[in-house]
Formats: sequence, C-alpha cells, structure tokens
Amino acid sequence: MTYDQFVQAVERKVNEGTDDDTAVCIHTAVKNNGRERKGIRLTKRGVNISPAIYLEEYYEQFQSGGTVEDAAGDILRLYDEISFSRSWEKDHISDYAKVKGRIVYHLVNKEKNENMLTDTPYVPYLDMAAVFYVLFEVNAYGTAAMMIKIEHLKLWDVTEEEIYHQACRNTERLLPYEFRTMKEVIAELTGSKEDPGRDVMYVLSNTIRSFGAAVVLYDGVLAYVGSCLRENYYVLPSSVHEVIIIPESEAPGKKELAAMVAEINATQVEEEDVLSDNAYYYDRNLKKLQE
Repeated sequence: MTYDQFVQAVERKVNEGTDDDTAVCIHTAVKNNGRERKGIRLTKRGVNISPAIYLEEYYEQFQSGGTVEDAAGDILRLYDEISFSRSWEKDHISDYAKVKGRIVYHLVNKEKNENMLTDTPYVPYLDMAAVFYVLFEVNAYGTAAMMIKIEHLKLWDVTEEEIYHQACRNTERLLPYEFRTMKEVIAELTGSKEDPGRDVMYVLSNTIRSFGAAVVLYDGVLAYVGSCLRENYYVLPSSVHEVIIIPESEAPGKKELAAMVAEINATQVEEEDVLSDNAYYYDRNLKKLQE
C-alpha cells in the first residue's frame, strides 16, 4: 500500500468513527522549505479552526506491522485532545485592531522558500527571512496560527514595516526566550541526571520550543548571551526551532562548524525543519550576528 492509499484508507476509517458534526477530509499543505505533506483534517461544525494531522509516522508503523485501524484509533483519540471548541471569528481576522496583538514572526530559509515569499511579506535577515503569523492559540500540542500574506496587508491597510514592528513587540511577549546548557536539555530529554562536566554548548529557543530560532531577533538576547559567556561565540542554526551556541574558545572554526551543520541538516533534520547550512558569528563589540 502506497502512502497515498494509506491516507485514503485511514480517512475512511476515521470518518466511520466520527459523529455527524465532524467532517473528515484529506488535506495537502506546502510546508516550510517547500515540502508537501498530506494528512487528514477534522473540522467540527461551527468551529473554523481545525487541526491537520499528518500521517508519515503512522505509515511507518503500518509498514512495521501496524494496521489502518490502529492509526485511525490513535488519530481519533488525538483529535479529542487537541480539537478546538470555539471559532476565531472572521470579523476578528479582517479587523487589524483585533489581530495586531497576536502577530508574531518565524525565521525560515530565504532561498528554499522563494516561491512562498512571492506573495508573503517578509524581512530579510542574513540568509534567512522573518515571516509573519497571527498566533491564535498555544497549547500542549502546539500552536494554531495563520500565515500573513500580502493580501492581508491590503485588507488591513498596513505596511510590512508596521507588521514587523508589531511582531517584534508581540513575539518576545507571547513566546519568551529560553537559554539553557546542552546538558540541561539532554538531561530533560533522557530523564537522566545532568552531567556535572564543563559547559561547552548551549541551546537558545523559545519557551514552547517551536520556531524558537527566531529568538536571535529579540532585542538584547544575543548581547545577553555574550555577557553570560564573556566572549564572542558561534550560532549554529540546528533547526527552525532552536539554535546552538558555542563559545569561540570551544569551537574548531567557522568552516568546520558550517560543514557540521550542513551534514546534520542532510542526515538528521526533517526537510521542513532546516533553517540554514551556515554557521554564524556573534561579535560582542559590534553587537552583531554575521555570516
């Protein structure tokens, strides 16, 4: 069974398990870096925010002996937990005064998203681009957000510059930054005790650890990291969700670091999560991040 056939089979089985107030359909979306993903969208009657559940992991389980029924059951249980109980009113979306306090930015790779950026407002930053979203909701399972397109700027009668300044205020407030040692992160992920050895790597993200690489744009954050380390440092874009910080005294050199980032992106990072193959350098005196 191909992936497309699997999606169709799961969609039919999920449909059998829902009530008349919930519509089930196959959903295809072009994600970050142009990656196309196909999954299932479940929409509750009277609610205009609905989750899309992508099925790649379920397909892997199916290929390893799982069943369509297993996947459909998991999806129905997940939907019960993550579905939204209320709508975001259309009047709110068309009224800039009602959405401006929820506008945030993400960082994406500029070259890999050339097609998307043709109808999307953005601010260039090094080899990346800051794109904008209306952040509807944040919960334990992720975020509900709407990407802002040029048509929205026309609807709201605002400029890219206005959107950017609004996003600068909101993103730091709604998605605060988090600066931790790599040892802390590993201990949390593995449930083990923190290594008592010397700190040589750090992780910079936001508190929900989703599209957290954008914290490098926050006012004063990179300078704060420099004051903590008391030296210049390298910033490795490990994904769109976080960056890794390495003090200059602990780093092999920019060329070697860039090669490491490129290799990890090619072998260990999902295509849609790749931010850049570059290694950046922060100079404390210049207070500037450089390629």
